[in-house]
Amino acid sequence: METRKCLSVGLLNDYYGSLLTDYQSRIVSLYYDEDYSLAEIAERLGISRQGVRDVIVRSEQKLKEYEKKLGLVAKITELALDLENLSADISDGEIKGRLNKIINKVKDI
Repeated sequence: METRKCLSVGLLNDYYGSLLTDYQSRIVSLYYDEDYSLAEIAERLGISRQGVRDVIVRSEQKLKEYEKKLGLVAKITELALDLENLSADISDGEIKGRLNKIINKVKDI
């Protein structure tokens, strides 16, 4: 599995996973966050590998659709980058420190 895709879907699941069913969210989390294989998830849940794959594909599509409509991940990522660029331009240590705390809070969202 491609690392970039794994990070992307994992991040989307962090933001929008609660909009999936518990079952879908659990499977996506096992696959992307806990690095279970399709076979391991299938065995654990008592379903076929194809069933697991189908849930993952449908869930990925839903997560991408939510991001396309809401754009939260893109907006927060852009905000964090803008704040980091601003921090790099600030020379006042106290203000820079306060700004870095804000940057960390934004990244934790």
